[in-house]
Amino acid sequence: MNQSTRDMKYRMIVLDLDGTLTNAKKEIMPRTQAALMEAQRRGVRIVLASGRPTYGIVPLAEQLKLAENDGYILAYNGGKIVSCRTGEVVFNQELAPELVPLLHDEAKAAGMEILTYQGEGIAATRKKNKYVLHEAFINKMPVEEYDDFPRQVQHPINKCLIVGDPQPLHRLELRLAQQLEGRLSVYRSAGFFLECVPMGIEKSQSLNWLIQQIGIRREEVIAIGDGYNDKGMIAFAGLGVAMANASTEVQDAADYVTYSNEEDGVAHVVDKFVLVG
Repeated sequence: MNQSTRDMKYRMIVLDLDGTLTNAKKEIMPRTQAALMEAQRRGVRIVLASGRPTYGIVPLAEQLKLAENDGYILAYNGGKIVSCRTGEVVFNQELAPELVPLLHDEAKAAGMEILTYQGEGIAATRKKNKYVLHEAFINKMPVEEYDDFPRQVQHPINKCLIVGDPQPLHRLELRLAQQLEGRLSVYRSAGFFLECVPMGIEKSQSLNWLIQQIGIRREEVIAIGDGYNDKGMIAFAGLGVAMANASTEVQDAADYVTYSNEEDGVAHVVDKFVLVG
């Protein structure tokens, strides 16, 4: 880490949630919360950037008092950006309705389940699937089973999520990426979660749009994450940080590797690069 990086005055911290900001219980630990509150007191903006739907991010935004501190929610891997201060949706890109039947058929043919978000709940092809239940646990959202998913889904939606065992899901990811090239972006946010989002939607692209709107340079941004879908924003930020619990591939994209999400890794970064001096 060079001297200029250590001395940089950072104005924004962008945080992935699961595996980064929160521990295994999906909670923010006290030391991490205290560090982020102090960073905001010093004028640093917080952005919560996740594959989760907006509804699944709001409780953490409220816990960190982002409304009072002019923070943002970057939901659906960047498909929707909400100002916490005003509640306004400042950026939104919807999934083309005609892609949903195709994604549904491909998921079912591969023996997997597909879900999306409807209001304050999750709509899924099978309610009791362990990966569907995990998504419900992460977001604290109820699940409704749709027998005719393509017809029952109410549009607009921002994404679909295909869930299944990692190896066959990776094979499906490669097939869909080829089949829908130029029409859809697909990537895994976890080994068992395949994000299906509008073309070009990715955390770093939406983050770039946001900082241009509010007058912050990328060199003034810290981005912290652990997942495959965090690699872009980690590489984009002035200081890209990977968690110790991230894969080697994600760590290789980072400028700095911090402690794990069970060891207040986010607080360590805030203390070292923001609250110094």
